[in-house]
Amino acid sequence: MLTLDGVDIRQGDFTLRADLRIADGARVAIIGPSGGGKSTLMGAIAGFVALAWGRICWQGRDITALGPSARPVSVLFQDNNLFPHLSVLDNVALGLGPSLRLKPAQRGQVSAALARVGLEGLETRKPAQLSGGQQSRVALARVLLQGRALLLLDEPFSALGPALKSEMLALVAEICTETRATLLMVTHDVGDARAIAPQTVLVAEGRAEGPFATAGLLTSPPPALRAIGASHPPGFMHTRPAPRRGGGGKGGRVGTRPRGGRPRRPRNPDRLRRFAPPWRRRAPAPRAWRCADTRS
Repeated sequence: MLTLDGVDIRQGDFTLRADLRIADGARVAIIGPSGGGKSTLMGAIAGFVALAWGRICWQGRDITALGPSARPVSVLFQDNNLFPHLSVLDNVALGLGPSLRLKPAQRGQVSAALARVGLEGLETRKPAQLSGGQQSRVALARVLLQGRALLLLDEPFSALGPALKSEMLALVAEICTETRATLLMVTHDVGDARAIAPQTVLVAEGRAEGPFATAGLLTSPPPALRAIGASHPPGFMHTRPAPRRGGGGKGGRVGTRPRGGRPRRPRNPDRLRRFAPPWRRRAPAPRAWRCADTRS
């Protein structure tokens, strides 16, 4: 069990407090408004952010004083942290150690990890020769190779398209089930929480609370989550109605050419003059003057 006991994090004027109990093998999303402290909480668990007060325990053991490398934690960041001058195989092998002097058994472990994430045969490629999804798989293979009990995801798939992102989330869920790892995932997308996280920690207004059942929390969200779309059903996307354009006829823009037709003509010139810029609001000349100009 992961325990955050009276944790107090202070960075300048920012304060975050947390009292959490995360069960072994749980898959937990960490959501909340931007700037609420989600990544800060993740950094504290990983050992990158110091605590002002409290302690962090894993399986009853206090790990607060341990550095990141000594904690049972693997972290997958948003930028994947791949070295551009190293091959795919070497980037993954860093999960075993920085020397990159692999024994035959270790090379077999790296190959097995690459095969598990669908990158078999790409061992010699450099990150620049891979797609965004393939780069994410390389980083995931390295995390898989480390075999740590806690897997922390800090929005690693936010730059991927919807289909590829769903595929990567499903792969993460499968790996966590196979390895029985405990997953903590920072996300701004409530769809990610619905997809693979039965439980959710809410970080808002200086506190981290939970974990709550994800379905119940997103069905009746608190005010802090309504701003990020948590009150909408799965698949909902925020869209704005198309603006109404005066004088265009059925919402069309004045002077535009509809598909397969002539340019539209304004229906109400007076209305167009009323909303035109000041330098274009000249009233039309009286008909008599125009006739006089024509005769001359």
